[in-house]
Amino acid sequence: MGLLVEAFIFLLATIVVVPICRKFGLSSVLGYLLVGLLIGPSVFGLVGNATEVLHFAEFGIVLLLFLIGLELRPHRLWAMRRFLFGLGITQILITSVVIAVFCFMLLGMGLSASMLIGFSLALSSTAFVVQWLGEHRELNRPHGRAAFGTLLMQDVAVIPAIALVGLLSSSPGDSVSLNLLLFIAIVAGFVIARFTLPRALRFVASTGIHELFTAAALTLVTGAALAMHSIGFSMGLGAFIAGVMVADSEYRHQLEADVLPFKGLLVGLFFIAVGMSANLGLLISKPILIVGLTVALMAAKSLVIYPLARLQGLGHDEAVRTGLVLSQGGEFAFILFTLGVSGQLVDQLVVDIAVLVVTLSIAATPFLVGFVARFGADKDREPAPAEETDGSQNSVIIVGFGSFGQIVVRILAMLEIPFTVIELNAKRVESVHQFTSETYYGNASDLRVLLSAHVDRAPAIVVAIDDVEASLRIVSQVSSAFPDLKIMARARDRFHEVKLRELGVSSVIRETLLSSLALSTQLLEHLGLPPSEAAGIVQEFQEHDARTLDSQMVAYHDKSGSSEDVFDTARELKELFKEDKKSSLRTEKKT
Repeated sequence: MGLLVEAFIFLLATIVVVPICRKFGLSSVLGYLLVGLLIGPSVFGLVGNATEVLHFAEFGIVLLLFLIGLELRPHRLWAMRRFLFGLGITQILITSVVIAVFCFMLLGMGLSASMLIGFSLALSSTAFVVQWLGEHRELNRPHGRAAFGTLLMQDVAVIPAIALVGLLSSSPGDSVSLNLLLFIAIVAGFVIARFTLPRALRFVASTGIHELFTAAALTLVTGAALAMHSIGFSMGLGAFIAGVMVADSEYRHQLEADVLPFKGLLVGLFFIAVGMSANLGLLISKPILIVGLTVALMAAKSLVIYPLARLQGLGHDEAVRTGLVLSQGGEFAFILFTLGVSGQLVDQLVVDIAVLVVTLSIAATPFLVGFVARFGADKDREPAPAEETDGSQNSVIIVGFGSFGQIVVRILAMLEIPFTVIELNAKRVESVHQFTSETYYGNASDLRVLLSAHVDRAPAIVVAIDDVEASLRIVSQVSSAFPDLKIMARARDRFHEVKLRELGVSSVIRETLLSSLALSTQLLEHLGLPPSEAAGIVQEFQEHDARTLDSQMVAYHDKSGSSEDVFDTARELKELFKEDKKSSLRTEKKT
């Protein structure tokens, strides 16, 4: 019962405190930290062992690293190269050196400890910044793109840093063997990914059981994490490599959608554990030191990032916001601090102080950004330049790659208009992925899959599947979540078209209507009618059919949504023939 009670405390405190924080415009991450402080030993002591919770919640960081690996596609890196290399690498190097020199020269710490602290504090919080920018719709602004590119480079830099901490903690002889093990593990991992993973994922997807694919996604992450951990390296390193392995796979969107909710919960738990582990007694006994170091950290990082951002072409206001958004410490610092203590590279007291500094800096960032934004000119709201934009984030989304969707895709490909196809049939995805690499396996009825494909930034979405219920479900979710997004859909029959229109879809094409009209035109010409007259008759019929459908929609609503009378197949056909006859008689009278 102890575990169940603690789980209840975590959940209850989270659903009470975090919404209150959001109500006052505060970040959800700040809410998680506050939950940890309140239920932890420093305040109410409802949950005592923060270390065990932190170890369990670290799996959230493992999942986060897997998702970061999924983002490392070559074209995405190339599109963000200016921020990745020009800002990201330079910021890490300069900030690490500044902090390491401060620790070594002024605080008298050892060289290894200074390097560890310097690099750890040079990192910003990916979980906090990305979530905060997303909540404020700033990811696609210049400072948002700059911050994301810098965070991506920081996250990549964590991987060799984790390995380096392990090397510094071991003897020189062990270093060679560890390097060899790491090299062998990475090579073996990529070989496995090349020949085994696609087949395994394809086999699971072919079953059509969504829960099995979710299990496969978690198995992939945990298996890679445990494999790397078994040879003495971080589990996060293994998860990151696993993400990179499948970054170009046709299953990446479904993998991301399946892992995302687990990552969200566990990263939230991670921040709660950080709040629990914060030593408030140390803050009370040494407030000037802790607050002073926090201010110094945020000032140093902002002052380093500002000129670097200006050199990358950002305006004054955007450079200021970039520096402030990235001024805090990050979650990976906690991982590196833990490794440093276990490897006897740094003292526990130093880590306790550093944890408080990072926690306070995360908590202070939204207030600082909001305060400065009040006085900023905020002039730089220009859209993203095309060369810096990830193409997949501005693509038309095509749901379904059957005969209908294929025509749409071929036309877009012919005009070089970017698109992303989501298809649930694993065999179909496999057969066409070699011709169009932007075809992915995924269940588009799950909105998370569409979000992974960046439907929020798409100019339009085309729902081309023949499953009526799934089609209506997708349209309903997308129209509710993104009311301004242009939705175009394929309808199987008249009733399907009515339901789609009812959901607000203005562009609906019945799958057989246009082809049958075209054939009818050719038939009338063959029977002796002049081409212009045949085309006119078919055009008139099409307009008449549209009016009839509108009247059916009225009757459908008058019957409170019951389709049995209005859209019964036999009765509907009988009524349509009657209406067609009336229309024909009206036409004859006009002539």
